[in-house]
Amino acid sequence: MFSSAASAQTTLRVTTIPEEAATEQVRKFTPLANYLEKHLGMKVQFTPVTDYPAAVESLVNKKVDVVWFGGFTFVQANIRSNGKIVPLAQREEDTRFQSVFIAKTSSGIKSLADMKGKQVSFGSQSSTSGHLMPRSYLLQANIEPEKDFKRVAYSGAHDATIASVVSGKVDAAALDITVWKKFVAENKVDTQAVNVFYTTPPYFNYNWSVHADMPADLREKIKAALLALNPANPEHAEILKLNRATRYLSTTPENYKGLETAARSAGLL
Repeated sequence: MFSSAASAQTTLRVTTIPEEAATEQVRKFTPLANYLEKHLGMKVQFTPVTDYPAAVESLVNKKVDVVWFGGFTFVQANIRSNGKIVPLAQREEDTRFQSVFIAKTSSGIKSLADMKGKQVSFGSQSSTSGHLMPRSYLLQANIEPEKDFKRVAYSGAHDATIASVVSGKVDAAALDITVWKKFVAENKVDTQAVNVFYTTPPYFNYNWSVHADMPADLREKIKAALLALNPANPEHAEILKLNRATRYLSTTPENYKGLETAARSAGLL
């Protein structure tokens, strides 16, 4: 019994919202896990979870120690835990994040209003950039998805969202701008056939969060390790590139108040 309690203290358990396929999440976050292992002098175990709610529950119930949340999943976890979730760091990109709406270029869809009567997909229902913020901007444009679209679908992940438009399963869809840019840069999507017709205004998004019950010294060490990632260091640059980050910055719960307001007004909380 004693040994298992001791070993629990020597392993940092990390997970992330499954915004892309599990294989991609492992590829993206394993180098960061290895880096944290060196910095913290403890074993770091990265385990993908099946869906967004599982990521929320795992930190609320302390089944994991550190989670990469989207802004909305952070808000959900913070509410579920009565304010016990502490955001440590966000990417510079997360201070001005955006979502894109995409459609087949032959579809004639050129604006949000053109989506009326069409089949539209979001990502996961708990996704900030794939659902909450796109829905929020649609509502601001007086478009109610359930009333104005022929069908509303949820793909579950950003890569699946792109595939649903490419395959013609849906006419238009909303997703994370950084995943879209990655697909374009890697020639995984033909922008002659499918492209962006609307980009949202910026908002705060993703962060690395821990539970407030984590010892303060460990929390500070994790935060310091993330903030120390330096793009001028080749090894760090590779980790940052995989995380689609220029660098990590400190963040606070206040940065996510706007998302909570948006989620409440969209009827998602």
